[in-house]
This record gives sequence, C-alpha cells and structure tokens, in this order.
Amino acid sequence: MARHIGIVACSAEGAALCYRTLCAEAPALMGEHMHPEVSMHTHPLGEYMPPIRRGDWGAVAGLMLSSVRKLAAVGAEFAICPDNTIHQAFPLVVGASPIPWLHIAEAVAREALARGHHCLGITGTKYLMTGPVYPETLRRFGLSCQVPDAGDRERLDGIIFRELVNGVFTEESRRFFNTLADRLKGMGCEAVVLGCTEIPLLVNPDDCPLPTLDSTRLLARAALREALA
Repeated sequence: MARHIGIVACSAEGAALCYRTLCAEAPALMGEHMHPEVSMHTHPLGEYMPPIRRGDWGAVAGLMLSSVRKLAAVGAEFAICPDNTIHQAFPLVVGASPIPWLHIAEAVAREALARGHHCLGITGTKYLMTGPVYPETLRRFGLSCQVPDAGDRERLDGIIFRELVNGVFTEESRRFFNTLADRLKGMGCEAVVLGCTEIPLLVNPDDCPLPTLDSTRLLARAALREALA
C-alpha cells in the first residue's frame, strides 16, 4: 500500500500542478489509473499574504500547521507544500507537525546534484529570492546560488502576483523570464530554479537559456518516491 500524501497548498495554480503531476506520473510506477491516496487543504492565498508582507513567519506557520493537522486527521502520513515562499516558515512548522514533511528545496538540490549543477539561479517571489530558503538549503548540499538584481526581482514578483497565481500566462512574461535566465547565466549559474510553483506553467524549458529545475514537479516526484518507499 502506498502511503497517504497530504498537500498543504497555498496558491491554487502551483498546488494543482503538483497534484496533477502526482496523479499523471504514478501509473508508470503503480499500474494503470493508480496513484497514492492524496488529500489537500489550503487556506486562501489572501490569508497568507498579509503575514508574508509583514514578515510574520510565525503567523504563516500557524496557517500551515492548521492545514497539516486537518490532513493528519483524515489519514495523511506525510506532508508536502507546493509553495516555495512559505517554506521560510518551515523550521517553525516541522517540530509542531503531527506528521513528517518533505522540503521542496531539498528535492531541487538533490536533482541539481544528480545533473551535475553546482551554481543555481533562484527565481520566484521577491520574498523567496531575498530569503533564506534556498541559500541555506543549497549550502547544506554543497551548492551555491545567485539571484536577479533588485529591478528584475520586482518585475518577476509583479508577474507572479498579478498574472501567474491568477492563471494568466503571457508571451511577454515568458520572454522576460528567458531574458532573466540569460542574465543569471552570465552570473555563472548552470541552471535556473523555477522557485515559484506557477513558473513551470509559464516557461518552456526547450527555449530557456539555462536548464530548468522545476520545483513543483520535483516535489511531486519526491512525494511519489516517499509514498512508495
């Protein structure tokens, strides 16, 4: 029996991609039409944003713990969160959680090592790009990272919150992301982390100037491996 996966969601598009990936890729491992039992809970993104904006990661952790307790109550055996930004609250969550968690940046780091990448460009919300989630995690794996400059961080953050979380994916924004990836390449990066879980819905890896590390799908695959271990 596969273990029951709990998804602590935050923004709808990224969570939906994670769920779809779990369900779409599981049959190759489990048989036709099969996937692990999956439950999801999410508080509205609108409840997360005020504490994120004021840097109140304790309040963010409270929302995450509220979700994971509901998931544990319906039988989830471990949890994942397809949202990179709120992983800044992760250290406040894991010790109080009734079930264990997988960490999205660890899934990315393991894939980077497997591909032989050592310096990664980090993209995502401005809170993620200037926060500790990836620098601290990657350092533990012997990896380094770079982030875009302040102007590019602001523009990408605007694209995420005005467009991507609302299911809007434009050619103009896709071209900007490729320009951003090319700048990160010039800074010595060997791959770019799609560190907002909606960015994989915007970017075409085939024409991106850098190899992409899709945090959403990598987390889903890590959850599949954990469920079947």
